[in-house]
Amino acid sequence: MKFQPGLSIFRVSWFFGLLSILLALPAFAKEPWNVSGHENGEFLSTQMQLWQDDTGKRGVNDAYRAFVRGEFSDMPKSDSTGLKAGALWGHVRLRNTSDEARLLHMEYVDHQLIYLDVYQRPWQLEDRSLAVPFSALANISMLAPFEERPVAHHRFVVPVTLAPGEELELLIRYGSADKGFFFPKLRLWSPENLRQVQVSEVGLMMFIGGGLLLMVLVALTVGVATGQRLFFAYSIYAIAKIGMWWTMVGLTHQFLITKDFHWSYMSINGALVIASGIWFSRIFLQSRRYTPKLDYGLLLMMWLAFALVMAAMVHWEGLAVILITILLLMYPLICLGGILRWRQGANEAGVFAIAWGFLAAGLLAQALRDLGFVDHNLINYYWPVVGSFTEMMVIMIAMGMNLANLRRQKDDAEYRYLVQLENRKSELESLVKERTRELEKAKSAAEVEARTDPLTGANNRRSFYRLGASLLRRSIHRDAPFSLLMFDLDHFKAINDTYGHGAGDQALKLFASTLKEEIRETDIFGRIGGEEFALLVAGSDDSVVQTAERLRKKVEQLRLVVDDQEITFTSSVGVAHYGGETTIDDLICRADAALYQAKQSGRNRVVVAADAEGKSLSSVPG
Repeated sequence: MKFQPGLSIFRVSWFFGLLSILLALPAFAKEPWNVSGHENGEFLSTQMQLWQDDTGKRGVNDAYRAFVRGEFSDMPKSDSTGLKAGALWGHVRLRNTSDEARLLHMEYVDHQLIYLDVYQRPWQLEDRSLAVPFSALANISMLAPFEERPVAHHRFVVPVTLAPGEELELLIRYGSADKGFFFPKLRLWSPENLRQVQVSEVGLMMFIGGGLLLMVLVALTVGVATGQRLFFAYSIYAIAKIGMWWTMVGLTHQFLITKDFHWSYMSINGALVIASGIWFSRIFLQSRRYTPKLDYGLLLMMWLAFALVMAAMVHWEGLAVILITILLLMYPLICLGGILRWRQGANEAGVFAIAWGFLAAGLLAQALRDLGFVDHNLINYYWPVVGSFTEMMVIMIAMGMNLANLRRQKDDAEYRYLVQLENRKSELESLVKERTRELEKAKSAAEVEARTDPLTGANNRRSFYRLGASLLRRSIHRDAPFSLLMFDLDHFKAINDTYGHGAGDQALKLFASTLKEEIRETDIFGRIGGEEFALLVAGSDDSVVQTAERLRKKVEQLRLVVDDQEITFTSSVGVAHYGGETTIDDLICRADAALYQAKQSGRNRVVVAADAEGKSLSSVPG
C-alpha cells in the first residue's frame, strides 16, 4: 500500500482533536444540583469544580474558556484551599425540575472573603462557546455598604431564581485583596430556612456578647473594690473580644459600621484581642518573675500583634493573614505558661491553663481549617467563639480563686462588690429586653416581607388567596356583596422589549402604587402574575363597575419617563360580581374570562363577566 501523507495527517489531526475533546469532557461531566425548594444548608461539593486565577485579574470569559479547556478540577479533600494569591473560580450547575419557579439562597460559609461575584447563563450542552454570554447575578464586597447586599445576612448570600424546568450554569469568583483563604464549598438554603438559622446565630452572638459584657461589669466592680490591675486588664480583654467576634462573624458590618467597613478591621480587632490577652496573661501568671524564658515568647507575640495592626492599617492583606495565622499557632504558649505556674504551686494557674487550653485548641483548629488540614464545619467555625466565652468564664473562676486569698482582709470591699453586681444585673436585664424587642421587630418585618410582592409591595399571590378566602367566608356569612377585579397592563411585553426590563419594573411599581392610593384600606389588592393584578372590593355591583372604570382612567393618565422618553400604558379590567361561588379560584376564573374579553375587544376597557344565570358579558370601553 502506498503511503498517503494527506490521509495520515488527517488521521493524526482527527486523533488529537478527539483526544482534546475527551480531555475536556470531565469539566462537563458534573451533574447539576436539582433544586427542591426545601434546601437546608446542604453543601455544593461534588457538583463544584475549581480553577485558580493567580493574577486575580481574569474575567468571567477567561474563566469559562479555562473551563472549556478542562482546567477546572474537583473540590479539594479539605474545604479550604489554603493561603492563595489572586482569585478562585468555581463552576456549578443548578436545575429546577419542578413546574414552578424556585428561589434559592447560596451562602459562603466563612467570614474571610472580600469579594464574591456570581455570573449565570442558561446551560447549553450543545454550545460551549460564549454565543450566549454570562450575566452578572451578584457582586458582593466586604468594602461596599451593607445595604447593597442582595440578602441582608452577616455572611455573603446570593439569591438565585430558577424558572420552571430551567437549568443554569454559574461561574463564581472568590476574591481577596492580596492573599487569602478560600472556602469554595457553598451552602444552599431556602429563604425561610436561612432566615431561621440566621435568627438563631444572631441570638447566639447576642447571648455570648451579653455574657462577656456581664463579665466585664463584674471584673470592673472587683477591680474598683480591690484596686488590682488584673481585673482591669481582664475587662479590656473581654471588651476587645466582644468587638472581635462581632466583627469576625459580620455583625459589626451589618449593625454598626454599615457603610465604610473594611477587611482590616477584622485584623485590627484580632490583634487587639491577642495583645490585651497576652497583657492579661502576663499579669495573671506573673511570667516575667516566675517563667522569664517563656515570657520572651509572650513578648514576641505582643510585637507580632502590633505588626499585625500596622499591616492592617496599610492594607497589606497577605502579610496580615500570615501574621494572624502565626499568632493562632503560637497561642498554646500561654497554656504552657499556666501549666508551668501550676507546677510551681499556683492552683489558680492550673484552672487558667484548662480554660486557655480549650480556647487554644479552638484557635488551632481554626488555623488548621484555614490552612486546609481539616474540614470546615460548625464545630471548628464556632469553637473559637464558644471557647472564648468558656475561657472567660473559667478564667473568672481562676481569678476568684486568687481573690479568695484576700477576702478575709476585704469584707467591706466584698459587700460593695455584691451591691454593684446587683445593679449591673438589672442593667443587663434591661439590655437583654431591648435586644429581645429588636429581634421581635425584625421577625415582624420578615413576616411582612413574606406576605408582600418584593417589587410592587402589593400582596403576593399566596397572601391574596388567603385574604380573599377570608373575605369570601365573611361575605357568605353576612350575605354582603363583593366583586373581584382583574387588571392586566396592555402591551406590557412591548414596554420590556422597547425600553428594557428596568422600565417594565418601574411601570409595574407605578401601576401598583397608583392603585393602592386609589382604593380603600378594606380592599384587598395583590399581584397574581407577571403583569396581572387582582382587587377584591366590597359593595354593590354598580359601584364596583364605577370603581373599575375610575381606576382604568387613572391608569390611562399615568406617565413614566425613562431616559428622557415618556411611556404611557393602559390597563384592561375584568370584573366578576360574587354570585354564590365557593372558592376564590371560581371567581378568578370568571374575572379572567372577562379580562380576556376586554383584551380581545380592543384593550383599555372594563368588561363585566357573565353572572351565575348565564347573562352575557357587558363591556365599558375606554
